[in-house]
Amino acid sequence: MPRQSFNDFYKAIRKGEIPRAIYLFGEEDVLKDEALKEIESQVVDPGLRDFNYDQRSAGQLDPDAVESLCHTLPMMADRRLVVIREVEAWNKRARAKTAVLHYLEKPAPETVVVLIQGSAEPDEDAELARATVSVEVARLPASRAEKWLVTRAAERGLTLEPAAIAHLVRAVDGNLAAARTELDKLAGLGGEAAITVEQVSALLGVRHGETPADWCDAVLADETGHAAAMLPHVLDRAGVSGVGLLIQLGPQLLGLGLARAHFDRGLRGGALAGAVFQGLLRARPGRLDYRASAERWSRLADRWPLPRVRAALAGALAADRRLKSTTLADERGVLVDLIMQLAHRAREAA
Repeated sequence: MPRQSFNDFYKAIRKGEIPRAIYLFGEEDVLKDEALKEIESQVVDPGLRDFNYDQRSAGQLDPDAVESLCHTLPMMADRRLVVIREVEAWNKRARAKTAVLHYLEKPAPETVVVLIQGSAEPDEDAELARATVSVEVARLPASRAEKWLVTRAAERGLTLEPAAIAHLVRAVDGNLAAARTELDKLAGLGGEAAITVEQVSALLGVRHGETPADWCDAVLADETGHAAAMLPHVLDRAGVSGVGLLIQLGPQLLGLGLARAHFDRGLRGGALAGAVFQGLLRARPGRLDYRASAERWSRLADRWPLPRVRAALAGALAADRRLKSTTLADERGVLVDLIMQLAHRAREAA
């Protein structure tokens, strides 16, 4: 059966176009829950929810339970909803999975089955995908995460200044669950005035312009002193590590390499950004705003000849190995060394 983008899928279910069998997988659990809530509103009468809505964990199901769940007729309604969560618990030989796949060969018209895979296993299960309408629920790029944040803030009676919205998204690295938690905290501030970037910074303990994403931007832009100076503040954040910063930097360096390759073929300006954007659409890397990334890498391409990109990737890999090889490694020192290596390569390239 076909795979759908999350956007197309969400638009369809809001119109009441609900497939009989749906499989949600990918990084963003918040969006999975929001999609499920919309499906429930379309399929299940709230007054009959106890009769027509069943939710189970995959690891607790046996074949008989699958048969009962999927073939039970709805009570005083046209359809019923069956949700099976944590399907990543099934291995290829799981008997419950075999029973579900057998059922999906000819699903009942009265039952909507939604299979939900947790974010801990973001990759698609090919067997489930073939038998369902599969939807990858990836982490939103920054521009769409900001729109999501505006909507969720309005639901809480909040208004945030544009700079505050952008800072919050960057500070939580686009993690919607974390953003939702921070919105709940902001809701306690009260008042009718728009929440400022200073208020958000104070709440998060993350100064504006000093997020992991800001650090990556400074490294790519050859702002050596700024990148080194912000490291203590970035690394002091809960959940941020040197290895994590390198994980964010790696795709940025690869993107620069893509932009430079097109630059060397003679593309410039909008044509260059467009070619990089098309490359991102084909590769579909996660956690990037494709349009904004393509434009940023294209602006920087003239500073990053391919030998410099390759050296930067090798330096980042060496730094990653240093950080992982010993508990004695000074994260800040290792990353400052990397920044200085990249600055030296920049002087050579010039």
